Amino acid sequence: MESIRQSKVGKLVQKELAEIFRSEARNLFGGAFITVTVVRLTPDMGLAKVYLSIMDKNKENILKTVTEHTNEIRKRLGNMVGKQLRIVPSLVFYIDDSLDYAMRIEDLLKK
Repeated sequence: MESIRQSKVGKLVQKELAEIFRSEARNLFGGAFITVTVVRLTPDMGLAKVYLSIMDKNKENILKTVTEHTNEIRKRLGNMVGKQLRIVPSLVFYIDDSLDYAMRIEDLLKK
């Protein structure tokens, strides 16, 4: 179960990462539309699992590019939240396919 502090820090990290992806999408990710859907933190706040919704045909390639730029993204995040957090969490990115899954279930129910 997630603590209140984990939830608050997760929302802060989600908001700031969304801003990073919005501002750097054209330069780093070829203009792909990337949305940060969920951020889950470990209890020690040292690791953040970041789930991304990618609106592009090459989701795996975009995720690979994001993963290659993890250190740069973490550094920018540290500059944004450095005064609020003692430790900037390490970032691990995953594709959030819950929307695709929901659409597939909906299509199956229509048949």
